[in-house]
Amino acid sequence: MNSSISSECRKFYADLREVLLPWLTTRVLIAAGFITAYAASEHLVPTNKPNVLSEGLIAWDGTWYRDIAMYGYDAVAPDGLRFFPLFPLLGRVMSVVTLGRTDLALILVANIASLLLAVAIRRLVIFERGSKELANRAVWMVCLFPGAFVLAWGYAESLWILAAVFGFWTIRTRRWGWAIAAGLIVGFTRPLGIVFAVPVAIELLRVWRSAKNNERAVGLAAVCSPFVATGAYLLWVNRVFGDAWLPFSVQNDLRGTAVNPMSRMWDGISQMFGSTRFSDGLHIPFAIAFVVLLVLTFRCWPVSYGIFSAIILCAALGAENLNSLERYGINAFPIALTLAVATKIPLSDRVVTTILAGGVVALSALAWTGAYVP
Repeated sequence: MNSSISSECRKFYADLREVLLPWLTTRVLIAAGFITAYAASEHLVPTNKPNVLSEGLIAWDGTWYRDIAMYGYDAVAPDGLRFFPLFPLLGRVMSVVTLGRTDLALILVANIASLLLAVAIRRLVIFERGSKELANRAVWMVCLFPGAFVLAWGYAESLWILAAVFGFWTIRTRRWGWAIAAGLIVGFTRPLGIVFAVPVAIELLRVWRSAKNNERAVGLAAVCSPFVATGAYLLWVNRVFGDAWLPFSVQNDLRGTAVNPMSRMWDGISQMFGSTRFSDGLHIPFAIAFVVLLVLTFRCWPVSYGIFSAIILCAALGAENLNSLERYGINAFPIALTLAVATKIPLSDRVVTTILAGGVVALSALAWTGAYVP
């Protein structure tokens, strides 16, 4: 037992050494984005800097999480119900370490989770493809993917994606008990958590014939676990606020009505050349790239990865308002793994990595100036 634990510790430290550079590099780029935003606002609006700039890493949705962690859902507007409870709860617990600073606690939780996410990505890719080189490249792609700067902000994405990546490792290795834990975490963290039930069901069906009855039972529990977690939150919302569906319905004013993702893409292409080219039109190149990567994902990875990504991207592209599309894209983490596969040639790897690094600076700077909604 001791030798097994020692071996796992050595593997963890080996993973940690490999992922520290991309993890730290991303944070340097985010700092450059902040400096760029500050310099731009100082030059353009020196007497009226954007509020999001003063909020730093707790800007935009981070302020919602901070207020929920500090005061609870009763103290925020009903819109706050769309932010699921696990992340603010962890921030409240961690505030003991940060001497009551809930904002710092949320940032700490997010950054620890994102570091563990990088380790989990590396371990998952090595398991699936047996290539450390590909695994290391995948870590870079996830860290630099469009919208991934929020993994350093006070957002729940890092925790949710960490649980999802860990969940994929558990279902691919038939560790269904751990898959239950992953399902509960994703279900308590974000509205997208219930999507995790689909790849769990796919992987369970794949091994159903060879599985014994107890494995089947635990596997079925893993399929149900995201619904149990999300359902528990919805029941609480119903008891306190009188409408269980508020966490979903309050987003209608923000995201617009649901539309056909393909027709939305077609409309978006025309928006690239119209009066909205600097708003929704800016998201369309990212949307096209995500769809291309999604198609390749079905060729590069098991079908559970592709279907998981397809559901997430359809949900994002099926919104009338494409704000935050790049952040939703990183939730479909298998497409970032596909990008790592597609850039196996060193030159393409360097070019794509450089472009993505510039994107981290640009998107984070735009977010801090208030021109971009992350």
